[in-house]
This record gives sequence, C-alpha cells and structure tokens, in this order.
Amino acid sequence: MKPVRLDRFLGNLGYGSRREIAILARQGRIRLGDKILREADAKIGLEEATALLVDREPIDPLPGFVVMMHKPVGVTCSHKEAGPLVFSLLPERWRRRDPAVSTVGRLDKETSGLLLLTDNGALLHKIISPKAEIAKTYRVTLARDLRGDEATIFESGALMLESEDKPLLPAKLEVLGPREVLVTIVEGRYHQVRRMFAAVGNHVEGLCRLRIGGLSLPADLAPGEWSVLSVAQVELVFSVT
Repeated sequence: MKPVRLDRFLGNLGYGSRREIAILARQGRIRLGDKILREADAKIGLEEATALLVDREPIDPLPGFVVMMHKPVGVTCSHKEAGPLVFSLLPERWRRRDPAVSTVGRLDKETSGLLLLTDNGALLHKIISPKAEIAKTYRVTLARDLRGDEATIFESGALMLESEDKPLLPAKLEVLGPREVLVTIVEGRYHQVRRMFAAVGNHVEGLCRLRIGGLSLPADLAPGEWSVLSVAQVELVFSVT
C-alpha cells in the first residue's frame, strides 16, 4: 500500500467522513502506537497502519482481509431477500468500508455453516469461479430414509436437476445414518444440494456447510460468530482434501 492520507485511509475502513475523522484527530483519539496523530491529512503507509489505534483500540482489519462466519439459520446473504442480513452480525462500520465487504458465494436463508466474507474482489472471484472446482462439504438431514442408491447416482456424473440440460459433476456422499449424510460437491448451482435430493425423491430438512476446500468450520465457532482468517488459513481454501 502506498502512503495515503490518514483521513482517507480511516474513511475507507468505515470510521467516518473526512470531517468526522479530522474531529477524531483533533480530539487526540487517533494514535500511532504511543504517538497522538492530530493531523488528519498526515500520510501513512501499510506498516504504520498496523499500529494505528482509534479510541485506544486497534483498527479494524486492513484491506484484503477474509472473515470466516458460522452463518446461522434465518439470516440471508442477499440484499434482495427479506429478513436480517449476515452483515448485521459484523461491526456496523464495516458496512461503510470501501471496497465493500461481500459474501464469497451464498448460503440460502435456511442453510447454516461456513461462510466466507471479504473485501478482496479478486480473491472472491478466484474462489467462486467454476473453473476452480473447490470442494464444499455439507452435513444434510433428510426427511426420509435413504434408498441406498444415492451415492452411486451422485457419483455418476449423470444426475440431471429439474429444468437444467447439463448433468452435475460427480459428487461424493458419505452416510452417517439413515437420514443423515455428508455431501461434497465441486459446483455451486442454485440450491444444488437440496435439488439433488429432490431428484432422488427425498427432501432436505437441515443443511450445514462444514468445509470449503481444506478449510473447516471450527467446532468452537458458534452460530453467529466470526473470526478474521490468517493468510495460511485462506490458503487452505485452495488445498485439495
């Protein structure tokens, strides 16, 4: 990052307008380590930015960050759907960041589990690109007992979804119980897992994404909680499992 004005930098992180940040500076509420920064037009570089404090609290993640969230049932990833959004679970000022924070793909309102969010557009598109074929694993609870042939059908690469003319790529099914399975897919078609089971005469009652690539949802991350990922954790998304 090239040195930029302090007010522009903090403004892009959602801390307020340039005028509001100038007020914060004059009030002595912005620090660089132990040094108070009173000039909002001061230039700041990336290495310095990591030591910034606002109201004695470390600043929010720098641009290019990735968040892992345990999305709960009942919140939506799309601004076009009614109801609370996943963004309401993040700090309020993050909604004013530039670049904006976006979800990496979507989970529907009734699906829970691992959801990634980022302000890095290039990384977002790299993850969701169909060419990447990044595996995603879901725990599925079904309305009816398995027939016994679902794994073979899913792995065949010949399963057609209703209203589509292209078969699905092979998917893996692991049986956990008569009505509970793990399903791993490498595509991201609309409501794909739900439609896969509809195609074999069943109905999904519960759906939770557990893994993206080699990145797993931690057991101690409760629904609605989130954490900022390290570079090493982001790289796990692209590892083969």
